[in-house]
Amino acid sequence: MHATDRRQLLERFLRYVAVDTQSDDASTTSPSTEKQKDLARMLAEELRALGCADATMNEWGYVLASVPANLPAGHPAAGSVPAIGLIAHMDTYFATPGGGVKPRVIESYDGSDITLGPGQVLDVTSNPNLARCVGQTLIHTDGTTLLGADDKAGVAEIMTLVAWLRDHPEFLHGSIRVAFTTDEEVGRGTEHFDVAAFGADYAYTLDGSDLGEIEDETFCADTAVVTITGHDVHPGYAKDKLVNAVRVASAIVGGLDTSHLPETTEGRQPYLHPYTIAGNVSAVELKLLVRAFTVEELAARENHLREVIAGVSTHFPAAKIDLAIQESYRNMAYKIREDVKVLEYALEAVQRIGVEPKRQAIRGGTDGARLSFMGLLTPNIWAGGQSFHSVREWVSLEWMAKAVEATLETLTVWVERSAKR
Repeated sequence: MHATDRRQLLERFLRYVAVDTQSDDASTTSPSTEKQKDLARMLAEELRALGCADATMNEWGYVLASVPANLPAGHPAAGSVPAIGLIAHMDTYFATPGGGVKPRVIESYDGSDITLGPGQVLDVTSNPNLARCVGQTLIHTDGTTLLGADDKAGVAEIMTLVAWLRDHPEFLHGSIRVAFTTDEEVGRGTEHFDVAAFGADYAYTLDGSDLGEIEDETFCADTAVVTITGHDVHPGYAKDKLVNAVRVASAIVGGLDTSHLPETTEGRQPYLHPYTIAGNVSAVELKLLVRAFTVEELAARENHLREVIAGVSTHFPAAKIDLAIQESYRNMAYKIREDVKVLEYALEAVQRIGVEPKRQAIRGGTDGARLSFMGLLTPNIWAGGQSFHSVREWVSLEWMAKAVEATLETLTVWVERSAKR
């Protein structure tokens, strides 16, 4: 990308992270927070200014737009190129402060530790990718909020791609559909997504991390909700009467195998993650994330939780403990392997732009996981963000620019492979 394009990419990103779009895990509305629509309205307006006349924000806060194909009638691929969707989510993680983001920009990073603010340092030892970004432009937080590169980096990249296409009509491509979704961070990003109306045949999310990564596997994901009912009485007269739901919940968390936790697992290892607990002596709700790359491993982790609950029940026989398993999404690899060209074309495109492609399994999920099971195969292209969900989040502008280039080249591969022989 030209320096002017990179500057515009940076300007867009800084503009978008200034808008607070945190979703809310406890909300039942759609979107879960009304403020997500603030960015949605901004993006719809910018898309219309870029020539996407149909750009709109719907009632759920999704932004939808299209870029028509521009292949001339005599082109070998005219009328044959599948419509390609480009998708990113606008919301940011709910459990880390996300309002009042104050991004800081480092030009020509020198490879040293970065002091964010009091008590917060981006150190090279804990962030080995910093060494890969020496000489590049980095954007990081001030140590008090997340940055929002997850996934406003992806949003800015798609917007920059649309702007680049407007300025380069000589670049031939098929029909492109754009979607910016809400509530991905709370597992509801595709809750109201109409695949048929979207009109794409294949799609890509731009929501990954490292340079060159194309992700075609996600976790299989469930949420385990443990509801504990105790019995409260005056503590001065509680002997043989009080049933403390807080102690029961503590015993369940303490009974989990420590080798099954996110802080002790990596790679393809599954985990159980107790992430929220709320209540009092009378009643407690404990929620755990259950993650694994196969449904068999997912079931094994859930069975371990059941075993822990059964053991705790013997020590607290008067407590009532209920377990509900809520399905979130499944590993998109189960679907993508049915039509692997959507993956292969992206990997080829990455190699063409001079970056080593890395086929990766993401220890998380994307909107693409659910969309793939809804009939729209959607692997994930890196967006560049690092240490997301934390106050030490950062991103490389050059990695973001390469994501734009890789996506453009992917569109070219689709044209070439669709040409009539």
